[in-house]
Amino acid sequence: MIGALVHQLTRCLTEEQIRTAGFDAYFVDHTAGVYPTAASGFPWSAAAMQVKGDTIADLSEDMAAEQKARATYDNILRLSDDPDVNQVIRFLREREIVHFQRFGEALRLAQDRLDQKNIYAVNPGFNAACANR
Repeated sequence: MIGALVHQLTRCLTEEQIRTAGFDAYFVDHTAGVYPTAASGFPWSAAAMQVKGDTIADLSEDMAAEQKARATYDNILRLSDDPDVNQVIRFLREREIVHFQRFGEALRLAQDRLDQKNIYAVNPGFNAACANR
């Protein structure tokens, strides 16, 4: 959705608007195509997807990702004065909050099913299953 929003905002820029906005270096490489990068210019990579194969670690990472996205949307709202952009960003922000809540519920359920003596919240079944090899 962010890519579509950026495309809509940049597709009809004039050459002068591109230069004035400091968008010229990006334009040379990507025209007005959406090339996913962080605000710092670092390109998106699958390396940003953190998966350990451990339920507790993965759900905690999912929750952190939702909070990071929400914080990014908060920052966009601080800088944007375009009501149409803000409406889309508010929708996406609300969605991140709901996702965070659902991942939190899943984490609580997973922890509730762990052995109550398991104070480190790790999956004891994984190590037990592998010990019999």
